[in-house]
Amino acid sequence: MSEDVLIADSWLTATISPLGAELRTLRDGGGANLLWDGDPAFWTGRAPLLFPIVGRLNGDRYRLDGQEYNLPQHGFARRRPFKLVKRDAARALFRLEADEATRAVYPFAFALDADYAIDESTLTMAITIRNTGDVPMPASFGYHPAFRWPLPYDRPRDAHYIRFEQPEPAALSALSADGLIVSDDRPTPVVGDTLRLTDDLFAHDALIWKTLNSRRLVYGADHEPQLDIAFPDTPWLGLWSKPGAGYVCIEPWAGSADPAGFDGEIWDKPGIIAIEPGGARKFRMIVTLTSRRTSFVERPGWPDLREAPF
Repeated sequence: MSEDVLIADSWLTATISPLGAELRTLRDGGGANLLWDGDPAFWTGRAPLLFPIVGRLNGDRYRLDGQEYNLPQHGFARRRPFKLVKRDAARALFRLEADEATRAVYPFAFALDADYAIDESTLTMAITIRNTGDVPMPASFGYHPAFRWPLPYDRPRDAHYIRFEQPEPAALSALSADGLIVSDDRPTPVVGDTLRLTDDLFAHDALIWKTLNSRRLVYGADHEPQLDIAFPDTPWLGLWSKPGAGYVCIEPWAGSADPAGFDGEIWDKPGIIAIEPGGARKFRMIVTLTSRRTSFVERPGWPDLREAPF
């Protein structure tokens, strides 16, 4: 496997692995890593890309036109080598295309582009799914980055919170022990627009919002650098950690795990997107390191990476 690819400017530095096009480090101008280090005592991941499914399938299999296919939790993209298509000092574009191995478990022609760009204190990630075949293609996508908890700015773990763009009163989904959705009525732990982070939140796995007003949040502690995170193209959100682990995953999703007992065609799976032949869907996650308490009304419009590479 090729070496990690470095992109940087004077504000941020990132490295991306060609394996899974996974973000491996995200460092501030002083060299502090904002991303989890993959300690195997808790979780070896850093920021996997979830495709062509998000979450777990019932029995780790799905049906398509009456035929069954097996897929592991979160799909196969995170375990596949991507090709580095183009790069410059502050941007890198990776691509995964269908091959014999992917067609055996997902019988579609596709190209999955992972575009990473740094501009001053902002990292923009843009994932584009293209249907390069001649039949409609079912797909889901999700981000899964693990940010350090606490962030490396000398604030205690229990001072950290997530502040949403808007109040979030809706109930959450609950997961079974095998990772399937068992209900959509888990009481929300959000008070107004703020979720105080504690290990107890994750005693029963992830927090999952299928009804979400916000497409932006701030993660951090008061009076210190924070992460301003936008996800304009994904309607659902997962938060996940393990009690005592030094990370919190902030996971914008377009898709989720199967409901418990689901046995229908993949087209009936909640969150599946239909991508027509020749069509494409883009999903952005925009992470800005800010040293002041962000006012949501002050931020300009969403960054938009060009459709054509570079």
